[in-house]
Amino acid sequence: MTRARIALIAATALLGSCGKVGPIKPAAGQSLPVKPLMARSTPTPDQLLEPPTYARPERVDELMKRSEPRQADTFDLPPPSGGAAPALPAGSDPQPASDETGPVTPP
Repeated sequence: MTRARIALIAATALLGSCGKVGPIKPAAGQSLPVKPLMARSTPTPDQLLEPPTYARPERVDELMKRSEPRQADTFDLPPPSGGAAPALPAGSDPQPASDETGPVTPP
């Protein structure tokens, strides 16, 4: 049990010690990406690693403190048809519905 704890502490110390030692540079034989067309200068490695503002939007966690009625919405209007069913397509004749089975014969 004691050896397991010592190994765990040693592994944690080794893992914690491996980190960034110096500034980020391109690999040997490589160069930074070319300057973007509309940019004034070539971005540095730190600028390239910084996420743009749209990648991390701010959260709005405003909780509702008490129940309040909604304000009237002037654009919340009923449909222009008054909610009636749509008309049949042009050229189709409405057929009466029947509960009978089989062909309908005139009396």
